[in-house]
Amino acid sequence: MPFIQVYLLEGRPPEKKETLIHELTETVCKVLDAPKENVRVMIQEMPLEHWGIAGESVKKRRKQEKE
Repeated sequence: MPFIQVYLLEGRPPEKKETLIHELTETVCKVLDAPKENVRVMIQEMPLEHWGIAGESVKKRRKQEKE
């Protein structure tokens, strides 16, 4: 049973996540010859303050970009 785990920063619309789930499932089915019923996709959304780049949270970096 293929299990796909995706980490994303929060804020994307539900439609985008549905499309991602669909496209990932289709690709895994095609590449691995796996039945759709066996493919699992889990999206984990991370709050902006829980993801860091170069010693700063993404939340802080985005705030600075707007200033």
